[in-house]
Amino acid sequence: MTLLHIIVLAVVQGITEFLPISSSAHLILVPLVLDVPDQGLAADIAVHIGTLVAVMIYFRADVVLMLGGLARLVRGDIADPGARMTLNVIIATIPIVIVAPFLKDWVEHGGRSLMVLGLSSIIWGVALYVVDQRCPQARAMGTDGRGLGFRDALIFGLAQIIAIIPGTSRSGITMTAGRLLGFDREASARFSMLISIPTILAAGLLLGLEIAEAKVPVLTADTGLAALLACVTALVAIAALMGWLKRASFTIFVVYRVVLGVILVGVSLAA
Repeated sequence: MTLLHIIVLAVVQGITEFLPISSSAHLILVPLVLDVPDQGLAADIAVHIGTLVAVMIYFRADVVLMLGGLARLVRGDIADPGARMTLNVIIATIPIVIVAPFLKDWVEHGGRSLMVLGLSSIIWGVALYVVDQRCPQARAMGTDGRGLGFRDALIFGLAQIIAIIPGTSRSGITMTAGRLLGFDREASARFSMLISIPTILAAGLLLGLEIAEAKVPVLTADTGLAALLACVTALVAIAALMGWLKRASFTIFVVYRVVLGVILVGVSLAA
């Protein structure tokens, strides 16, 4: 990869992974816009690792809480706040782990068209706007996760299944689910990012298995730089989003999604 390709790929992944605008749509567009070959599995896993590290750093207090609660959960102590948060994250992850393998081939071969990306961006962007405007922000989520029930976690998890469709945005659809459940914007975004940890980790492991089978070198200067840049830009994006949601709505992201979707649909029809 050229230096420009590495920088653009890492920055795009870092920014779009956690904003509700679909990282998959933007990553598919990177090689098309730059007119370069697809970045390959090694680069994909590098930027995923970068964003995983970023979310764990930003939400380090929650990560420490869940790690401490994991041992208590194993002992059956679900009353412990850390154990409950860990169990909620596990519950939210189960649906995507079950369903994703069955849809993997469709996503790779039939779901990455510009038309699919464009329509998904528009439809789920509008859904986020409608839900965000109409649902009350009546529920908060304490620092220990209290206020989030197992049923709520399952609904977040079911929403992640929809995100398998390219252009939907995993963060966007799970934040939509959170707002639909009545959680405030900040709480919806926080839990959305916490459940991204096992999801990104699982995706990275799958890519790792493919790399192992293909015997592709992973630890190179290119992939190291891509991981670092993705981590830094993801940290900035997360901080900016959480700060934004304290005082504003998701509307700006919805407008961006609709404009991007219309452009992609238009390009698809003109091709």
